Amino acid sequence: QVQLAESGGGLVQAGGSLRLSCVRSGSMFRIVSMGWYRQGPGNERELVATINAGGATNYADSVKGRCTLSRDSALNSVYLQMNNLKAEDTGTYYCNARGYPNPTNWYDYWGQGTQVTVSS
Repeated sequence: QVQLAESGGGLVQAGGSLRLSCVRSGSMFRIVSMGWYRQGPGNERELVATINAGGATNYADSVKGRCTLSRDSALNSVYLQMNNLKAEDTGTYYCNARGYPNPTNWYDYWGQGTQVTVSS
């Protein structure tokens, strides 16, 4: 069973930095992508950044230029470096892994979430 372990959230002042980590465990037939989504107070869950097995990244417009998503070679782990944080970055950040547990069906796996709070 695939599990995602997140770490790195916390309280930071506006303009500060945080680094989120996510480690995937458990077997999977083929991993497609990993990344981060977030959900702010009263908002729906939204994309922050993803990276696929080929190394291509996708960032939300709101974080471009401030966040960098990196990975290990096997796409077992991803790391989100967030700089120049703003109050609107506050929310619960969820690690996501999309992949095939078998040759036929893909599935989205989610971590428990880690809280990021940016004080202004």
